[in-house]
Amino acid sequence: MKKLLFMLMMLAPMAAFAQKFGHVNSQEIIQAMPEFTKARTDIEALAKQYDADLKSMQEEIQKKAEALEKEQATLPANIKQRREQELQEMYQKYQQSAQDNQQALAKEQSEKMQAITTKVLDAIKSIGQTDGYVYIMDIAGGIPYISTTLSTDVTAKVKTKLGLQ
Repeated sequence: MKKLLFMLMMLAPMAAFAQKFGHVNSQEIIQAMPEFTKARTDIEALAKQYDADLKSMQEEIQKKAEALEKEQATLPANIKQRREQELQEMYQKYQQSAQDNQQALAKEQSEKMQAITTKVLDAIKSIGQTDGYVYIMDIAGGIPYISTTLSTDVTAKVKTKLGLQ
């Protein structure tokens, strides 16, 4: 019994060395993906469209404000008050549109990145399971130190799994 216990204690450190650890740079992988490039292009196009819409609204507000300023001395009080109210409503609509656009842009970006991130994570999990890794850590997350002698960089394997390079 003592010999068996002794043998188990001697083999335990060897079992610890048999474990495989890996690391990956998910940022590098994501930036190499065509889906990321397309998502970035789509988001930029959407942002430009939103900016153009807001600029158009802003120009319209400015024109009406200038017209009101020029005519205000000759306008009756009730018309002047109505135009000032119209300007205020237009400005509020502008502010609401800017806020709505920002939220829609953030939502679109989040949805597109979620799909990309899920695809990368699935590939990492697949490599981990297939190659028998205990852990695969993402160095893009800011891990201060990873031993390259005890940990294998699996970034290239994940890229291959995703059909990149």
